[in-house]
Amino acid sequence: MTHLEADVLIIGAGGAGMYAAIEAARQGAERVLLLDRSLIGRGGATVMAQMTVAAAVGAGDHWEHHLADTLTAARGLADPALAALLCEAGAECILEMEEWRVGWARSGDGFAAVQAPGHDRARCVYVDFLNTGPAVSRTLRAQVQRVGPAIRRLGEVAVTDLVVREGAVTGAVALHVASGEALTIAAPATIIATGGLTRLYARNSASANMSGDGYALALRAGATLVDMEFVQFFPIGHLAPRLIGMDPIMWDPFRYKLGGRLLNGAMEDFLDRWGGDAEQGRYSTTRDLATYAITKENEAGRGSPHGGAWLSFTHIPEAELRAAFGPVVDKLAANGIDLTRDCIEVSPIAHYHMGGVRVDTRMRTDVPGLLAAGEAVGGANGANRLSGNAITEALAYGRTAGREAARVAAKGPVRGFSAGDALDLLRASGRAVNTAAMVARLQRVMSADVGPFRTAAGLDRAAAAVAELQAELGEAPPGLPGQPHDLARLDWLDLRQMLLVAAAVIRAARAREESRGAHQREDFPEMREEWRVNQVLRGEGLSLSRQAVPA
Repeated sequence: MTHLEADVLIIGAGGAGMYAAIEAARQGAERVLLLDRSLIGRGGATVMAQMTVAAAVGAGDHWEHHLADTLTAARGLADPALAALLCEAGAECILEMEEWRVGWARSGDGFAAVQAPGHDRARCVYVDFLNTGPAVSRTLRAQVQRVGPAIRRLGEVAVTDLVVREGAVTGAVALHVASGEALTIAAPATIIATGGLTRLYARNSASANMSGDGYALALRAGATLVDMEFVQFFPIGHLAPRLIGMDPIMWDPFRYKLGGRLLNGAMEDFLDRWGGDAEQGRYSTTRDLATYAITKENEAGRGSPHGGAWLSFTHIPEAELRAAFGPVVDKLAANGIDLTRDCIEVSPIAHYHMGGVRVDTRMRTDVPGLLAAGEAVGGANGANRLSGNAITEALAYGRTAGREAARVAAKGPVRGFSAGDALDLLRASGRAVNTAAMVARLQRVMSADVGPFRTAAGLDRAAAAVAELQAELGEAPPGLPGQPHDLARLDWLDLRQMLLVAAAVIRAARAREESRGAHQREDFPEMREEWRVNQVLRGEGLSLSRQAVPA
């Protein structure tokens, strides 16, 4: 076993985690430890985001206009103070990243920007339409490197539990995957920056480490979760033909810039049949409505062959396609896709989670010593996230959390650190179980009954299935401690967290008897004013309470 000590421990090294590390070091933290399941800055959601970032940095725009759109999209459930922080600090971070030479696209004297669904004007900036996330990640990695020895980076580390002493988080216990060795880390300030939970679903846009472990860590440590029922499904995730080396949500920029028709299996326009706009070449239908329309077309037997919808650009001249996306058109051709004659199959896929760890505007949870950042945070997006807000949120909340963590750490190091039961779990050896098959079962259950459209009967089935999986999992991971790259053991540890988080989503979804934003109950199809409340979950027993939306 190895023991490490830090001033600030950051769990997750995507956009939020890296910005938090940079800011903590800038604010005087001398020992910042940045951990990640994969290579630093190369896992999570930010590096996969190929599109645009919402920020009020253009002439004639203001962060308060961005805030108004964010609150409208949230369907009445967003915490206005958190949403304001996202919009105001997010714009500042975009400008700072310009100073760091991220390479935002320019138009004349300002930023190039597009208007995405839900925005009142062109506000979404980009590096280029398919490389924004990688450029942001690359720039943050370079800044982490420039900060120097104050930031220590450690990859292939899976944090399994936080350590709590006298009601405060004092560090964590983790598995070093490459060696199989247990790690203990003492730190007066810990930031959860682990991203979302979309790996819970069979069709998703996530990297493999987006399994909701940060939410489980927070729950087990005594923190509260909010709005866990709200999982956003991206309506036009790539379904077929097979696509290699490209983001499954890559079709959004094509729709932004060129239009593109959504067609059912009979090659008919259908969005207006389900309450969407007759788009007439513009991408104007919101994500939740497009998801609903595609799902309903499939239920009616009018879906595409693989259970989605057709996306067609065949009406757009090749010269226009190439002028907008020439290199991408060539890359698609290398995958056997000719957009001048081939339609693409798309489908709703789990993309983002609006809920998460409850924090204040300093990113502090209700457990001393514990903060959160990025998609791990709940509250800012309410029932539906505005397009383009994800990277903005990661940067703004990462910077804020790093600043506050440095302040907490300045009070002094942890004294009397003891890992206790959390370390016992990594030393244990349980019976063999097929964890990979169990993960696949969980994904099927969540997709079938806790997807975009839910019913009491389906949610009850899902709750029973999750309870069955929890019983089957047992109390200790399979295999022997200390074995390098023991993926069955790692899957068990992942599944332990995933099952708790899945149960949290189901618990909140079963309780909310209305349809609002990304949570749609077919047995309660109306949005109801009495449900303009946030649902809060506490403890591993998932005690649920309802609270008024912050003013």
